[in-house]
Parts: sequence; C-alpha cells; structure tokens
Amino acid sequence: MKLILSSSDFGNPESAKFISDHLCKPMKDCKVLYFPNEKATEEKIKSGKYHSRLSAFGFQKKNIYVFNYYAPAPFFGLDIDAIYISGGNTFGTIKRIREAGFDKTIIDYVQGGAVYIGGSAGAHIASANIAHVAKYDKDTFGLTDLSGLGLYSGILICHYSDDRAEDYEQLKACSKFPVTTLKDNQSILIREE
Repeated sequence: MKLILSSSDFGNPESAKFISDHLCKPMKDCKVLYFPNEKATEEKIKSGKYHSRLSAFGFQKKNIYVFNYYAPAPFFGLDIDAIYISGGNTFGTIKRIREAGFDKTIIDYVQGGAVYIGGSAGAHIASANIAHVAKYDKDTFGLTDLSGLGLYSGILICHYSDDRAEDYEQLKACSKFPVTTLKDNQSILIREE
C-alpha cells in the first residue's frame, strides 16, 4: 500500500509537488476517485465543480471520478490509480463514507494498488484512530466508532504548530499508536504491507 498524507494537499505548493512526485504515474494520466468533504451536496457533486477543482491541480477531467454519496453503486469496481480524500470535518467525512458503505471498498482499492492521497481530514481518516481530532474538528455527527480506515497504523496531528506541541507530547506519552506531526507544508509517504 502507498499513502501520501499531508496537512494541505494541493492547497500548498510543496505538498502538491510532493503528491505529484509520488504518484504511480504522471498526474495527467492518473485516474482518481475523489471524495468531497461532508459539505458536498448532490447538486454540487453533479455540477462539475469538483471535476474543475481537480483538473486545476493537473488531473484530466476524463480521469476524475467524483464520489456521489447519494448514489455510490457506480463507484465499485473502478479501474483507478488513486483515491483522494481532501480536507473538511474528519468526523463528518468518515461518517458519510461509512453510510455510503464505502469504507471497506476504499481499503480494498488501496490494498489493490491505488495510491491513497489524504489531505488534513483525509490524512486523519487513513490513520488508525481519529478520537484525538475532536480537539480540532467538532464531532457534531454522533460518531461512536472513532477508528480510522487503518491504512496507516499511527495517528497524525495535521496543521501542526507550536500551539499543538502540548497535544503532541500528551498523545505521544499516552497513545497506543505512534504519533506523527505534519505542518501545513509537510507531507509524508507511507508504504505499508
């Protein structure tokens, strides 16, 4: 499995370059399944807004699949090179993915060779657990299962700065998971078997 995790994904030039450099093929040739955040309405999903956003990053519109939480059936069994989950509210986004019945399918795609690109919420979602994110994102979604997808065996503190140093030290001391920090201009490449 190959994961590219960052705080700011394509919103930061350093992170955007890092993602481009570590994809399995040039971005223009990469077929990507994109999961918009928890605020995506069916109207926005169908509007082409998200296709335009990703094509501005370098993907070709013909290679962009925007996941429709309201009609997930066409997104099973795609021939894709990457999955991209961007920022937003971590709890709301993972709830929508689970309600669409797609959490296990994302894992299958990544285990089958699709590169996972996660920015902020998308990075947290890839990890082992998201409980600590409640300090930064409001969980107004009533989640009881605070596990992430488990693609990455640790947990992350995205948007890391001196303001989050105390959180990091506390997590490092008491978490059963390894803790990694990511500043807004940082990305990490993780290969897990």
